[in-house]
Order: sequence, then structure tokens, then C-alpha cells
Amino acid sequence: MAIPPPPGPQQPDGQNPPPQGQYPPPPGPYPPPGQPYPYQHPHPPQPWPQSYAPYGSLPPVNGFAIGALVLGVLCFVPLVGMILGTVALVQIRKKGERGKGMAVSGMVLSLAGTLLLVVSLATGGGRAFWEDFGEAVRESGSTFSVDKGECFDAPGGSLEGYAYDVDEVPCDGEHHAEVFAGFQLPDGKWPGEDEITEVADDRCYTLAGTYAMDYWAWPADVDVYYFLPTRDSWGLGDREITCMFGSVDGTSTLTGSLRTDETMLDADQLAYLEADALLYEALATAPEEEYVEDALEEHKAWASRLDKALGEQIAMLRGHAWPAAADGPVAGHVKALESAREEWAEAARVSDADAFYEHYGTGGFLLEGTPTVTARKALGLATTPPVYGEGAAGEYEEEDGGRDGLGTEV
Repeated sequence: MAIPPPPGPQQPDGQNPPPQGQYPPPPGPYPPPGQPYPYQHPHPPQPWPQSYAPYGSLPPVNGFAIGALVLGVLCFVPLVGMILGTVALVQIRKKGERGKGMAVSGMVLSLAGTLLLVVSLATGGGRAFWEDFGEAVRESGSTFSVDKGECFDAPGGSLEGYAYDVDEVPCDGEHHAEVFAGFQLPDGKWPGEDEITEVADDRCYTLAGTYAMDYWAWPADVDVYYFLPTRDSWGLGDREITCMFGSVDGTSTLTGSLRTDETMLDADQLAYLEADALLYEALATAPEEEYVEDALEEHKAWASRLDKALGEQIAMLRGHAWPAAADGPVAGHVKALESAREEWAEAARVSDADAFYEHYGTGGFLLEGTPTVTARKALGLATTPPVYGEGAAGEYEEEDGGRDGLGTEV
């Protein structure tokens, strides 16, 4: 499900409320513009014989003649223009109204449009026209466009519920959200809100790490949100899911961009963070059970995944040619990771929860200790370890002042 997202307002059709951060377009279709009011004279004259008008005034213009001319000029539905023109000529002759020239012109233009349409269909040009037209309809029916790397303020000051538009603002200043990714769902029948939300939840969290690669630079109050299609917009061709960062409460603002990807990093920073990502991807697979005693085998399997990820991370760090200023600090970081890997390997082989806690605590502390901070500082990356949930296991004190250790709750 969306994170955090609390339920939004109840939809009119009785469906379940959309997840937080869902800002689809307003439901269609939209009503046509109102018809013009008929002309009303303050003192209506008495009826006059056919084809005559009261002294000093002109007969009205036939409405069908106007419609025929408009449709003829637009060439949008040419056959309708011809029909309206024919009706207009009949009414003009009976009622003495004006507009014969408009009706005839509309019919001629409509006839020309019909001939062009027939020719284009015969030569294949019509198919291209309707494909382009359908694409325009799909685009107009999709959620409003907010591109990767853009920031915006949500109307009403909240990322919860529906939104029909957003106000784009510079990412350097305060903003409610920063878009970090977007992707298209496959065509087909409406899959339902639950399925779309599940897809968005999985994909957006994965894509977040490719946009904001330095997890240490993530503020503690940041979470992931997304825009989703609704049943109505789906029918208009909307298949887009937009992923974004926002505050945990959905109303507070963020300041500055969270972007740390290949467009913002040098080669050494990128190499370090790509290796680092292997570790945090494995950490994110921790069992849902809070206590090791309740799911020892699942936690042992998790420790085994961390052992493997640490081996890959160490190999990547060793395989990169680091600058002189960072070579020593990175080597110290690798040594700490090797010690951590030994602890996680032992945790994967224990026979009871107490032994697991012992290796888990030591191994977790080594992942984000002083050697890691030193290496990051040498590379110009964030040096403040991530802040995790209160009461998380793995919080141990260092001799030089102390800091939180591993942040995965167990």
C-alpha cells in the first residue's frame, strides 16, 4: 500500500477510497457549453405574413444554417454539416429567416470534407488521422503531467485524496513533492485500485533508490507517494503512475532536491553508491515478524542474504580505482564490511534467537560505523547515518560518543 497513505475521501461511485498521494484528473465526461438564449423582444410584434418582417427590423438568422457553416469550416463531421444545411434551407423557405448563404456554404464545405475523408480512408491517411486523434484523447484523459526531477505544491496543501492540478515550483525552495520516476501500466481492462496500488508500491520504492542513490542523504521525514489512474481516467487511456517524494505527514514541505544519481555524482561517488545499494536492498528484505523468536528461520535466511550482498559489495569496492585521498578510507570501510560479513554469516547458522541477536547487533553496528563515515567524507557524500525507528534493534554506543547502528527492526 502507499506509504504512509491514509485513506482519502470516499469516491462518489462507492468504490474504496484512493491511496494517499493519488492525484488523478477530475472524472469525465464534461458537459457541453450552454446553448445561447433565444432573442426576446421587449414588445413582441404581431405575426406578419410569410417572408416579411416588422418595419425597421431584420428576420433572424436560422440556427441550423449557422451550425452547417461551422461544421463545414471545421470539416470535423462533414455529413452532419450537410444535413444541417438541408434542414436550414427548408426552414428558411418556410419561416422567411436569413442564412441561406451560410447553409449553402456549409453544405459545400461539408461535401468537400466528405470527399476528402473518403479519399484519405481509401489511401490509408484516415487511419493515421484517427490514430493521432485517439492519442490526443488519451493524453487529455491522463493525469496532469509532472516530469521526473520537477517539484510542485499540492493545491490545498496536502498530498492526500484527489488533485486536479498541481503548481510547479523550483526544487531549491520549499515544495510538497519531488517527482523521481514514472512508468506506464499495460493496456487492458480496468485492473482495480488494489492491484494498481500494489504495483505502484513495489515499483516506486524500487525506483526511489535509482533517483536518490545516497540513502544517508534522505531526510528522516521523507516518504514515497504516487499518482494513480482512476477508473474514469483509465477509460480515457490513462496508464501512467507517477512516483514522488513527500513528507511523512503529507502536508509538511521539503526543501531542496533529493536527487543523487548519475547526473549529480562523479565516477567515484557513483561507484561507491552502486556498491552500497546492494547492501540496502538486502537490508530491505528483513522479515515482517518483529521478534526473532517468532521467525528464527526467516531471520536466518535474511542474514544469509546479507552475507551474500556484503560479498558482492566488497568485490565492487575492491575492483574500483579510488583517488589517493579516498583510497585509504575506502580500504578501512572494506575491512569493517568484511568483519560485518563474518557476523552475518554466523547469524545465518545459529540455532537459537539469543545467538542471532548477538551476531546481528555486532554485524549491524559494523555496517554504519566510523570507517563508513570516514570513507563517505573522503568521497564528498553524506556523513550522517540514517535515522531509524525508535526502539530499533542494533542501537549500540561507540566509545567516542555513540550513534545508532543498524536500522532494521527485528
